[in-house]
Amino acid sequence: MNEPFVCHQCGAEMEADLFARHFKVCPECGAHYPLKADERIDLLTDEGSFVEYDADLYSVDFLEFPRYRERLKTYRERTGMPSEMMSGLARIGGNEVSIAVTDMHFIMGSMGSVVGEKIARCFERAVERRLPVVIVSGSGAGARMDEGTVALMQMAKTSAAVQQHDNEGLLYISAVTNPTMGGAAASFVLLGHIVIAEPGAMIGFAGPRARAAIGEEMPPELQSAEALLANGMIDKVVPRRRLRQSLIQLLEYTT
Repeated sequence: MNEPFVCHQCGAEMEADLFARHFKVCPECGAHYPLKADERIDLLTDEGSFVEYDADLYSVDFLEFPRYRERLKTYRERTGMPSEMMSGLARIGGNEVSIAVTDMHFIMGSMGSVVGEKIARCFERAVERRLPVVIVSGSGAGARMDEGTVALMQMAKTSAAVQQHDNEGLLYISAVTNPTMGGAAASFVLLGHIVIAEPGAMIGFAGPRARAAIGEEMPPELQSAEALLANGMIDKVVPRRRLRQSLIQLLEYTT
């Protein structure tokens, strides 16, 4: 029997099945909890329309970074995923898109060589097929230190892929979820023509823990989706239950 869900923000309790039916959003206070990549795809795309590409791409410990090999094995077993991202082609309200989704349950969705390659291929397929791109980001740990400079280079690689797609006059919608930080936020995430975010999503470069490590303090709301919206960094804050419909409207209005 599943343990009941207890909201860490308001303390509300409910059956796990009810929580799942609410798309993992607390019905009492509206706190949005992370979805797995396949759950996100099921929520946003037309039923049965998703065709996965590049499922055979996965990270390897090419730097022999301490404990990285073991961490990869642990997260693959824990999540049932080969990597931290799913990508492919799908339809959203009948509109064909090239789509990619990061999953924070796999090493916080951090960006390494696999994320960079999958995103680049996502945009390349979109250019070949003249399609819009939708990327749903939840990369809470930024660039993956276990892959060193190679991980940092994915910022340039993904930004170049976005630019090539833009040069073709094609639409890119970036949907940002909690948490999205570091190199991911500083590259492909905030380069969307339209950037929308879920309520309360933390978005930025150096988060509270990174700043605390160097003795800096910051207001907890500073890097919230709502603060970024108020300061013109994103275009809209959309509750999860309305995200699919918002994407459909944007795709129909702009393609």
